[in-house]
Amino acid sequence: MTEDSKQRDYRDTVFLPKTDFPMKAGLPQKEPGIAARWEQIGLYDALRKARRGRKKFILHDGPPYANGDMHIGHALNHILKDMVCRTQNLLGRDAPYVPGWDCHGLPIEWKVEEQYRKEKKNKDEVPPREFRAECRAYAQNWVNVQREQLKRLGIMGDWDNPYLTMDFQAEATIVAELMKFAENGNLYRGAKPVMWSPVEKTALAEAEVEYEDITSTQIDVAFEIVESPIPELVGAHAVIWTTTPWTIPVNQALAYGPEVAYWLINATDGRKYLVAFELVEAFLKRSGLGLLDEPGMPEDAEELLRYGLSKAYNGSQLAGTLARHPMHHLGGFYAAPRPLLPGDFVTTDSGTGLVHMAPDHGEDDFDLCKANGINPVFAVMDDGRYRDDWPWLGSADERRMSVINPKFNAPDGPICSDLAEAGALLAASADYAHSYPHSWRSKAKVIFRATAQWFVPMDRVMDWIEPKTRAEKGWENEGGAIDPSEETLCASPTLRERAMEEIARVEFIPEKGRNRIGAMVEGRPDWVLSRQRAWGVPITLFVRPDGTYLQDPEVNHRIIAAVMQDGVDAWDEARKAEFLGPDYNPDDFEMVTDILDVWFDSGCTHAFVLESGRWPDLTWPANLYLEGSDQHRGWFQSSLLQSSATRGRAPYDQVLTHGFTMDAKGKKMSKSLGNTVDPLKVMETYGADIIRLWALSVDFTEDHRIGDEILKGVGDQYRKLRNTFRYLLGALDSFVGDMSDAGELPELEVYILALLSELDGKLRKAAEEYDFNLYTRLLVDFCNEDLSAFFFDIRKDSLYCDGPDSVTRNAYRTVLDLLFHALVRYAAPVLVFTAEEVWLSRYPEDGEEDDAGQRGSVHLLEWPSVPGVRADAAKWDALRALRDQVNEAIEPLRRDKTIRSSLEAEVTVPAAAVPEGVSDESLAELFITATVTRGQGEAVIVTKTAHRKCSRCWRHLPDVAEEGALCGRCDEVVGAMDAGAA
Repeated sequence: MTEDSKQRDYRDTVFLPKTDFPMKAGLPQKEPGIAARWEQIGLYDALRKARRGRKKFILHDGPPYANGDMHIGHALNHILKDMVCRTQNLLGRDAPYVPGWDCHGLPIEWKVEEQYRKEKKNKDEVPPREFRAECRAYAQNWVNVQREQLKRLGIMGDWDNPYLTMDFQAEATIVAELMKFAENGNLYRGAKPVMWSPVEKTALAEAEVEYEDITSTQIDVAFEIVESPIPELVGAHAVIWTTTPWTIPVNQALAYGPEVAYWLINATDGRKYLVAFELVEAFLKRSGLGLLDEPGMPEDAEELLRYGLSKAYNGSQLAGTLARHPMHHLGGFYAAPRPLLPGDFVTTDSGTGLVHMAPDHGEDDFDLCKANGINPVFAVMDDGRYRDDWPWLGSADERRMSVINPKFNAPDGPICSDLAEAGALLAASADYAHSYPHSWRSKAKVIFRATAQWFVPMDRVMDWIEPKTRAEKGWENEGGAIDPSEETLCASPTLRERAMEEIARVEFIPEKGRNRIGAMVEGRPDWVLSRQRAWGVPITLFVRPDGTYLQDPEVNHRIIAAVMQDGVDAWDEARKAEFLGPDYNPDDFEMVTDILDVWFDSGCTHAFVLESGRWPDLTWPANLYLEGSDQHRGWFQSSLLQSSATRGRAPYDQVLTHGFTMDAKGKKMSKSLGNTVDPLKVMETYGADIIRLWALSVDFTEDHRIGDEILKGVGDQYRKLRNTFRYLLGALDSFVGDMSDAGELPELEVYILALLSELDGKLRKAAEEYDFNLYTRLLVDFCNEDLSAFFFDIRKDSLYCDGPDSVTRNAYRTVLDLLFHALVRYAAPVLVFTAEEVWLSRYPEDGEEDDAGQRGSVHLLEWPSVPGVRADAAKWDALRALRDQVNEAIEPLRRDKTIRSSLEAEVTVPAAAVPEGVSDESLAELFITATVTRGQGEAVIVTKTAHRKCSRCWRHLPDVAEEGALCGRCDEVVGAMDAGAA
């Protein structure tokens, strides 16, 4: 070798990876262009065409409200749905996604009213049609805004044709579904207490309230007993305890526990009080009263209890007892004595063991009073004030105010003041802490208020299952008649029973969802459908003076057709005669003015989305419903009840729920706390793929966290994945070939293919089971640990320095090509923009078609086909463990600069740690060291090599004759290159 050649710069002879794929992602700037390209090529439609005829997988989108910007929970929810559909499409199924929005109801109406209040307009003075038009326009605006935000997030779906509950077809279908209940008599109007918002002046569903901790006034009130089968009780006072002083003006009875022991105590104020024996001490403490000494009354506390119990009455003895209302002097409503009634719900956990009954304002109160012929009086109006004509606190009283006003219920408020003046207030304090329902929209407290509402009964025997469904369920014999030999199947179950059977059948992910929704359905009251608002689907019923409603299919058909044509505005008094037709006198009927609960709207989405035919790619029932865990009491439940009642089964086979997104410290996000994370700003800073990687990395089935530091960590994870693809693209520059060209693969390549095969199976299983946290972790760990830190690291010498005809180098690149095609597909549902960028970097649009004929997008591809290769796992586990020991032993020498890289290290390893059949040369290649020898000790020994360094590959080898020279391999490769250049 000449002196000149020894000084030559060999950098231009090294086969370094070449790619234009940038290390810096620039996602916020790059992603919008990729999304625009998808729209240009019609990606969603192209995917539908590619999957047509395949096995269907239907995820039915739950409708979010169209009333504001996308928030982080919204983003998480849609990323999960997108991941489901993309993985199902990747698996070769036909998994369409039709997004939808809930466009009716209080949240939207409330926003329009807020605008009215700013403009000092009175909603009640605006024609209903005009008001509804403004609600419709408001909803449509937010549909348009949210649609663009979700598209920016990379959510793929039929964005040009989403479903909206305010579409006329949807509104008509909702009416038609309501009529299925009505025509079979499974609606009734009843005056039951329901949760009512005095601020919004409407009934609310459980899903429309949230519970907040509050402090209320608690009072003890004396009701004088005027009649009783126990003579000693007459003239005494029954004591009730309540935290809702405002309900005392509508008290109509008292309830006692039939098995509770009651003590008639002589108090130091000279009165006798009837209180549950177990609660006497607490009552005396609240009231400040004591026990009056009686002859024979012991002083010892324990003896005193025995004394009291000996004098106690069993609750059942109180039957027939009457007490008078503390305000009986007002006459009228208050003049009649109040009966003491047995109530199984009465406990001795707190209070006095006697409960005041206001059937207008409590479910137990209503049921007990109704059973005893006592009806509500409807004293509280829709705004929360007592009626003008009410004898106590009506319009003539200057202290009149809403019953939810804290001043109204305060110890010095009008209720307590009047009770004190009447000598009935025994104790009052504003210190009772408890949880209380509030409207989630106005944030105001709600009340239980009896009003005339429309209900679906939960416990009436169902007889409205469609005949085909009944036969399928075994509830009929072949002739259509009930089969008496199958009584348990033939007896149509109640809606509650049918829903519970479906809850047992459906798969819930996580499993705890089954118990949650089951407990709710098992204990829920009848389904209240009506709302006293303007923006929604009307309850299209004609009611007779006696309260019954018309059940005529022809009338219903005309109504449905009109709503299909004109939307909810069709339900108008001016069209009354048109709907009723010639067979009925319009004067004999009243048109219902209430609208449907929006949960009924959303509960019907399966009918007008999956069954209507408007989206021919969709089928009923859905494979999957996916929403937040709060929807066990919302959309999951309303859909279950509506479909069970009309179709005999749930509209879904699986229910997947996710938890809520907390801040970085695990606290609930709140604008007032300033700890919210705006996904729109995150996309501006990091890009949509970072949000997606975060959403699919957390355990979304539980509550989870997000914050700046968490997102930075996700960003680091993303960079490692991106660098994996960048390396693959560079290493595969100009590569043409496949496994058929590779010949017999080296053992390392076989091992990596075995790992890929194992990964493939795990990813497929994770996708099928919606375990996206595991899916993402497996993918990241494989790229980082098995590829970047191991396979790529070991083979970079062969890639850079072997000649073009090298068997090892070609085998390596062949496996890299297989890895590329697998990994880009695995990553595509997660990093939708980056995977597309990677794909187009290798296969640009203007390039030739690949063998699959799918050049346009990575998202048109199907799950990769990987060879089912196996390797000796135990052998490779041992080798990798030994490699880790070697690296650990080398590190101190690197730190103190004895050596600069592992290539300078000569290593001695324990011979017992080396698997059989592995050469020292192979070990040196795996460990990236100069040499490896085997010793008899147990420790790894590292020394600096005396071999000279090759000026091209930088390996320290015995065949490098002198400084600046080349090793034999590099000399041969460079010689061939020089000859070719000449």
